[in-house]
Amino acid sequence: MLSAESAAVVRGTLPAVAGALDEITTRFYGAMFRDRPELLDGMFNRGNQASGAQRRALAGSIAAFATALLDDPDTRPDTLLTRIAHKHAAVGVTDDQYTIVHKYLFGAIAEVLGDAVTPEVAAAWDEVYWLMAGALIAQEARLYQDAGVGPGRIWRQWTVVDRRTETRDVVSFLLRPADGEPVPPARAGQYVSARAQMPDGGHQLRQYSLSSDPGGNVRRITVKRVRGDAGAPDGEVSNLLYGQCRTGDELTLSAPFGDVVLDDPADAAAPVVLVSAGIGCTPMTGMLAHLATVGSTRPVRVLHADHSPADHALRTETRELVEQLPDARAHFWYEQLGEEEPAARVGLMDLHGIELPDGAMVFLCGPLPFMRAVRGQLLAAGIPARNIRYEVFGPDLWLPGPVA
Repeated sequence: MLSAESAAVVRGTLPAVAGALDEITTRFYGAMFRDRPELLDGMFNRGNQASGAQRRALAGSIAAFATALLDDPDTRPDTLLTRIAHKHAAVGVTDDQYTIVHKYLFGAIAEVLGDAVTPEVAAAWDEVYWLMAGALIAQEARLYQDAGVGPGRIWRQWTVVDRRTETRDVVSFLLRPADGEPVPPARAGQYVSARAQMPDGGHQLRQYSLSSDPGGNVRRITVKRVRGDAGAPDGEVSNLLYGQCRTGDELTLSAPFGDVVLDDPADAAAPVVLVSAGIGCTPMTGMLAHLATVGSTRPVRVLHADHSPADHALRTETRELVEQLPDARAHFWYEQLGEEEPAARVGLMDLHGIELPDGAMVFLCGPLPFMRAVRGQLLAAGIPARNIRYEVFGPDLWLPGPVA
């Protein structure tokens, strides 16, 4: 609950703070990594730092949280907080790190805004920060407890029992715990972090969806090597895994996390629509495999867009899983058609003429421009916004609008 006094101050200063957030977050990360370089080694994505994606995501989350508090001071934006909490748990964030972030963030605010940061302004924004931090700390504690791990102690060694080439740029790794202990529980749609040592000796983390049924005694992640374009560098971790990881190697993986999951209790009987593009198919394949494993009779629609059938990772497996379900259909769109999929549609995904089951829960994953375009089509087709759940690979820079 945001106090009335702080709410008035935040409302009056939000435009100035929001307008300066890019500079504030730039200075914040610069100062924090200068003094605490261990945080950049193995917790923050160097590529996202270089591109500015991480600071834009941080700025967006601060502004969104403050705006939500002003709109309704007695409630918290739980959807936003849950998404952040899962991302934090997946990289091992601990309570004490919120104090570190507070120090450098508020130092950056004071540097950028100068004399505008009066004691009253600082106190009001301090209240916003600790409301957000406190809510996240509580959520993350529950996530660690549910995962059966200590706060931040998320790592475990896994042995690669098989490596499978999916396309020219995509490989899958089948993994089993190296210690021989049981596989930890997971839900269809969740992801794990992979922690890898880079050639320069530093460590980097990346999240990969579980692309098979999470209920088995092995886990699978499917990795697309990221090729840099428009001057951007190649993906560090994806290229290392694609180029060097082989059967018999060990990978350091986190416990599974992620809030975009199949079968929330309230929606356990609803029809399912799985919508993806490119490597966004991976969490959808995990969900589809789970539905097949449990013998689901729910209506299922699988919609996927890709450059060509040859670039469509897990395409054959998707077809096979659809055939195992009594009321499932798949529709594919390709910019370039191939003989492998004669019934596919050509071009970008167009939902005109596609039957979407009433009351369906829609899961959406792919590049941001794709998700924006398809979400608009889904809304136009009568799917309520609250029924559309999306997963973003990387910092969440997409605020798709109201959820109701």
